Amino acid sequence: MFADPTVPGAGLSAASISSLFIIWSLCSFVFEIPTGVLADRVPRRTLLVIGPMLTGAGFALWTWWPSYAAFAAGFVLWSAGSALRSGTLQALLYDTLAARGEALRYAALAGRVRAMGAVGVLVGTGLAVPLAAWGGYHAVGAASLVACAICAAASAALPEDAPPGRAERGSDDRVEDDESGMGWRSVLVDACGRLRHDRTVRRIFVLLIVLTWVAALDEFLPLLAEEMWSGPDAVTGVAGLMVIVALGDIAGGWAAVRTEPSAFRPRRLAPWLIAGAAALAGGALLDHPTGIILVAFAFGVFGWALVMADAMLQHQVSSTSRATITSVAGVGEEVVAIGAFAAWAVGSAWASSTVLFAVAAVPYAVLGVALMLSPGATTARASDR
Repeated sequence: MFADPTVPGAGLSAASISSLFIIWSLCSFVFEIPTGVLADRVPRRTLLVIGPMLTGAGFALWTWWPSYAAFAAGFVLWSAGSALRSGTLQALLYDTLAARGEALRYAALAGRVRAMGAVGVLVGTGLAVPLAAWGGYHAVGAASLVACAICAAASAALPEDAPPGRAERGSDDRVEDDESGMGWRSVLVDACGRLRHDRTVRRIFVLLIVLTWVAALDEFLPLLAEEMWSGPDAVTGVAGLMVIVALGDIAGGWAAVRTEPSAFRPRRLAPWLIAGAAALAGGALLDHPTGIILVAFAFGVFGWALVMADAMLQHQVSSTSRATITSVAGVGEEVVAIGAFAAWAVGSAWASSTVLFAVAAVPYAVLGVALMLSPGATTARASDR
């Protein structure tokens, strides 16, 4: 729609569209940590309701008042809405489970969230084309607003047994009340202190960030599928291969549901990361449609590992700065994504997509070996913290 010259106010050049993506990325950086701190000071359910409403407002601007300024404002609103949910949802889920004495259920619940999110992407992608053919951009925009409204309503229905402020009472690491004027700064101090001085938290924190490497490259999966597909009707063929990868991602989320709490150790991820790296490299280099099955397996493994790393991090941090630390990890993931995009841009000048995806598997193999050789004493301790 941004590039469509038939849309009044649109018809943007490639450079203009790129500048919009830059605005989107910059705002994601700017909003991530402040909203994380906010989620450690005010009821998180409220932020989860406001987030999709802001995103929906951005979609409304795009749909009914298209222009460069509206597109830019929409990306700012989308960034703010996403940032309000990033770290906030994980913190609300974990602290509510911990308040009920069920903290070890977090990985299973987070796995379901990831799996259903992948299902939503799959369904949304499948509906987009017929919806646009039926009602154009306005139909797609209206459907997007409905989706955001449903998300806000579902967020409002979530329980919050341990909102910020109440969760810290009686804890050794409670933050000062807002009246003291130190609450916000204490949240940041607590988060930075845990990342700086707690070796276990820092190790899992880095692990979580590194695991997002291939996830950042999912935007390039259609290029890989296009190179693999050798039959007629490339559009349909590529779409079919992408569905297989999506199913692998969904399976990875559901695998976390069935993972025993005793697996909350970084070292337990090692053999799976090595297997996932081998599957990704082998499937890509096979350069045949059947290779997408191995790629789907790899993405499922990496998605499962992300859920487990997130669970390990949540088990180690305190409620005082849980959302803040998770948001800091989100910033790290953005940095990894930018590095992945830059590496792809450089590598695409001399190698095909199949080779680049095979190379992208190497960091996971290295990480798996490093975890396997590391001490195995690190164990996440699920608690009411």
